[in-house]
Amino acid sequence: MNFREAALDVSVTPSAISHQVKSLEDYLGVTLFTRDPHGLRLTRAGRDYLEDLTPLLDALDASTRRISKSEPSETFRILATPGFAARWLVPKLDRFAGAQNIGISVSQGAPCTDFSRNDSDVVIHWGAEPVAGAVVQPMMKSTRYPVASADFIEREDIKDPADLLRVTLLQDQVDDGWAAWFAAAGIEPTDRPRGPRLAHCELTLTAAEKCQGVALAYDAMARTAIADGRLVRLFDVETSPAVIYSFAYATGRRRCPSICALRDWMFAEIEAEGLLDQRTYSVAAE
Repeated sequence: MNFREAALDVSVTPSAISHQVKSLEDYLGVTLFTRDPHGLRLTRAGRDYLEDLTPLLDALDASTRRISKSEPSETFRILATPGFAARWLVPKLDRFAGAQNIGISVSQGAPCTDFSRNDSDVVIHWGAEPVAGAVVQPMMKSTRYPVASADFIEREDIKDPADLLRVTLLQDQVDDGWAAWFAAAGIEPTDRPRGPRLAHCELTLTAAEKCQGVALAYDAMARTAIADGRLVRLFDVETSPAVIYSFAYATGRRRCPSICALRDWMFAEIEAEGLLDQRTYSVAAE
């Protein structure tokens, strides 16, 4: 949605891009963009054309790479939350057979699903809310339960759920969840212990590993730390399962071979862990 940035991409002037677009519109006999003080917007015809052309160009690119056996000239960019990147994706990335052929780059932060401004190919979207201009496919469900380090549990003498009313509880600013867990445990705290408010689940888990309090962990994110002994699960009580991550990409790239390959691998891994909701299959097949 920016002729200047498009011009930089292909090493020509913005004026040249504008003339090419105008020539294309004249040839097609339709308007592809509306131009207003806020910038460029795709018309309905422009969006339809984008959706039709993108998979054709992606397929052409993939075929050319296979025939020439050349290394990928561009990086396939994945943007994920810090927790998903550190606790799930990166530790498993060597299992993805297509990683070297695609040339993957993983970055973390607050995932933006506005693909008109986002230069990522795939975003690991928090939750499952639909996003205009993007395909959002629910990917991972998880319950939540308390975890802490063995040293913290021993030091605070934690033996039953009510003991959590007197210890430091680490709070997740994205979705705290403690009220739901206490309700599941049948406890109605009148004055829940306060603890530091941390930006996301990766920080709460890290703080719990460092003996700073009890974190309400997503099962999907905590399994490795529990298996390694860095964290201990407290009690059998857990919240109801809910979708925590979705696989998102621009609408016009539904048939991109690299996106499809990554999605299929991730869904297979998540299914093997018992974390894939059955509803995911119908969404992925659309």
